[in-house]
Amino acid sequence: MQAHGASLIAISPQTPDKSLTVAEKNALQFEVLSDAGNSVARQFGLAFRFVDELRETFEKMGIQLPEYNGDDAWELPIPGTYVIDRDGTIRLAYIDANYTTRLEPGDILESLQGLN
Repeated sequence: MQAHGASLIAISPQTPDKSLTVAEKNALQFEVLSDAGNSVARQFGLAFRFVDELRETFEKMGIQLPEYNGDDAWELPIPGTYVIDRDGTIRLAYIDANYTTRLEPGDILESLQGLN
């Protein structure tokens, strides 16, 4: 990515302190920005609110989303990957509601090659 002059940035609804903890714990080599209240996710139409059953399941597992996100919304973004060129045009967008399915790194690199 760096060879193409690109930067990787992650955006998370977690508070800056929680994001920093994750970045440090996993030795991430890229910036993790905090999207307080999922405002950016909402602009992209990616925020979803937990249904009661899912919220109850998380609570039974001891996962308190409000502690991570700093609000009581019980809301998360659907994961998305974007390649955005220097003028702000989205050149590649990949979104999948199944958070375990992610865009292949090769697809991202291919998209970056098209920008040069």
